[in-house]
This record gives sequence, C-alpha cells and structure tokens, in this order.
Amino acid sequence: MPDSVIPLGRNVSILAIHCSHVDTAPTIPARGPSMKQRPTIKDVAQAAGVSLGTASRALNRAGRVSEEAIAAVTKAARRLGYEPDAVAQSMRTRSTGVIGLLVSDFANPLYARIITSVEASMQAAGYTLLIANTHNDRKREKSLIDTFRGRRVDGLILGPCEIESAEFLERVDADLPVVAMDRDFSAAGTGVHVDHYHGALQATRYLLNLGHTEIALMTPGSILRPGRDRIAGFEDAFRERGLTPNPKLIRAEKSAMDYAFSEALGLLSAPQAPTAFMCLGTRILSGVLQALKHSGRSIPEDASVVSIGDTDLSQLFTPAITSLTWDFEAVGTALAQLLLKRLDRDHKPEPERIVLTTQMVLRESCASARLSKAKVLDAGRQKQAQKTDQKG
Repeated sequence: MPDSVIPLGRNVSILAIHCSHVDTAPTIPARGPSMKQRPTIKDVAQAAGVSLGTASRALNRAGRVSEEAIAAVTKAARRLGYEPDAVAQSMRTRSTGVIGLLVSDFANPLYARIITSVEASMQAAGYTLLIANTHNDRKREKSLIDTFRGRRVDGLILGPCEIESAEFLERVDADLPVVAMDRDFSAAGTGVHVDHYHGALQATRYLLNLGHTEIALMTPGSILRPGRDRIAGFEDAFRERGLTPNPKLIRAEKSAMDYAFSEALGLLSAPQAPTAFMCLGTRILSGVLQALKHSGRSIPEDASVVSIGDTDLSQLFTPAITSLTWDFEAVGTALAQLLLKRLDRDHKPEPERIVLTTQMVLRESCASARLSKAKVLDAGRQKQAQKTDQKG
C-alpha cells in the first residue's frame, strides 16, 4: 500500500506511512463518453475573451494584467469550474504550497493547540499543512523528512526528537528551509524556544515555599531540550535553598510515559513518598491523578500537584490543578511567521531565535506540606501499631 495523506480539515492532513506493498498494478478507468473532460486554462481564456497569456497571468496574479482582465478571468474560471493543475503549477513556480510539520505525537493536547495555530497562519498565507508523528524516534524522523522531501514540501517545522543534533538540522536546512520548535539548533539556525528552565525554576520554588522537599518531577525526555531544561530548573531551585533533590523522584524517560500510573504508584509506595508532583499535563498528569486516587490520597491534603502545561484536564479536574503554562497559540504563530520569512525568495532572512516565557496559574491543587507530612507520619505510626498488635 502506498503512503497516503489523510485529511484532517480544510488545510491539514496526516501523512500515513505504510510499510506493505501490493504488486498488482492500479486499475486506471478508461475515459468514456460519460466522463466530463476538465476545463483547461485555454477554455477559461476563450470564455473570458482574453489571450492565453493574459489568463495565465490573471490566475497566478503574476506580471502586468489589468483588474478588468483579472475579474473576467476569475468569473470565467468559476463558471467553468476550472481548477489549476497543481503539478504543472508547482513546476512553474517551483513551489507546492505545502509545509511539513513533525512532532512526537499530535494527539498530545499541548501540540494540538500549536498545530492549530500554525495551520491558521499557513492557510492565511496560502499554504497547506502536512503533519506526521515521529514517536520520538530519530530513525523515523529521518525517514519522514525524506518522505516530505519526496513530496517536494516547501519547508519544514521540526519538533523535539530523540538524539537531537544541530548539525543534522543544518544538513536538512541546506536544501529545505527548516524552523526548529523547542529543539537544539546552531547559531545559523532559526527556531522557537519556550523558557522551560525558568518555568520549572518558578514552579519548584512555589512548592518549596509551601514546605515540600519530596517533590516528584515527571517529564518525558531527559535528552530532549524541554526535559533537560526542566530538570536543570528543578535542581537549581533546590540548590538555591542549599538542598539536594531526591534523584529517585526525577522520572524523565524518552517515551510518552503511558506507564505514568505505575511510575507514580511506585513512588507513592516508597518509604519517602513524594508530597508533591510536577508533571507534564498530558497522559502523565492523568496517570499521576489516577495513582493518587488509587492509593487513597486526596489533593491537596495528601499531595500537591502542578501541571506543566495548562490543559482541559488540569482546568476541569476537581480540584482544579495549578499549572505552569505558556502561550501555545503564540508558539504556533511564531513558527509559521519564521518559516514564511524563510520562504520569501526576495529576501534572505537572518537567523532568528524567539523565546517565549512561562507563567503560573494558581488554582486549588497545592497546599502546605505540613499537612501531608503529618498524614504520612500518622499512617506510618498506624502501620507500626498494626505490626505490634499482630506480634502480640
């Protein structure tokens, strides 16, 4: 089966990669008398009463052509149902009008909002968006980039991926304009970064001020830029207080952490159970909330929770979850505008890096650590008493 493009909306498609192949040749229907022939640009020119060249310039808005001719040609094209041949048009303009975007998982609600914003900006500029999942796999990312090249996309937006390399990005950018999203790139590159370091620093300070020292950080990808920055901000907040975070409470795997439930449950069963969680507001947050409920803990009485990224789950959960967030729409708009600059053949843009800040949204999911620590100690005393009674 060949690769396929699955439309998501008016100007967004998912690129589906199929690994199987069918040896039989495709069936091409014969053109019969009942099949209507598509109108050509020559038909449009005749209907509009202009030359073929004028019709071409009017449809492509290129060269010198009067407003009257444009109106006549547009009206004729609409009446005839004329649709330009995309292949022929791309050969003339050396542009397919298609942009590729790669993220680890477009089902991630944090990415979904960025993708929607990118699509809106690109659609306004006349471009169609193709998106695909890398699943945080470097080999898959490279394969998808090659596939996008084969489809002659005009440019690429690349999200974080396993084993990032600024040199790799430069090689891709040598023949295809690339904008990086929250991933490493060299001084000669262009991209958008969210300030995850200061965000994690701020959120950790907040929990430390509430008296929490046993704080679990759950974020995917210690080798990815966002994960590295969050861990660095988390650790530096402890160092400011002359403290050292418990390394066992830092869980940063490269996967999407579908097993966050079991991870959180394991932490909660440990002798030094966390009294607070900082976790990405995706399936990780969902897993943490399930683990807290499963272990009989209440929020914020038994454990405080901070979501990294404000999502529907953090807003609608009861109690509503305090969140560290950033402007996802601004990220998407910035990515699109940077790429559009790079696609402008009349101007050679300078390398550019845009950094977006984060902010805390305070809700009801955090409380003083004294309450939760007292409950942990009380639970420990109860267990010890039960053991003593059993021995007696």
